[in-house]
Amino acid sequence: MKIKIYTDGGARNNPGPGAIGVLLCDENDREVIRHKDYIGEATNNIAEYCALIAGLALAVEYKPSDLSCFLDSELVVNQLNGIYKVKNERMKVLYQEVKKQSRLFSHISYSYIPRNHPKMKIADRLVNEALDEAQKGNGS
Repeated sequence: MKIKIYTDGGARNNPGPGAIGVLLCDENDREVIRHKDYIGEATNNIAEYCALIAGLALAVEYKPSDLSCFLDSELVVNQLNGIYKVKNERMKVLYQEVKKQSRLFSHISYSYIPRNHPKMKIADRLVNEALDEAQKGNGS
């Protein structure tokens, strides 16, 4: 079984209130799960890693033989593919968590896709919904 996950993370004011969005699809790009969550104070890059970690946790339930991860963060993709080093201490911890979770899959790939890709637009919308809902919950 092949699974695709499209993840996005964002922080308003960077750093600021952060949220994640995850879209899990089957090999034919049919939607299986949508997930969003408010993660509190974060940077955009931290939120991108948190979104991917959440996506990996959702994907493991399906026991895919092949997992393709799509992000709109070139930095995170290049770090995960070994092109860039991870220098930020908090991001190192999240990077290590992704690598630990990735061992649960026989094949995993990380690819950059632009934010205007239709599936990334959905993930981005989930991020903004989570941020808006959190803001409403705070009476702001």
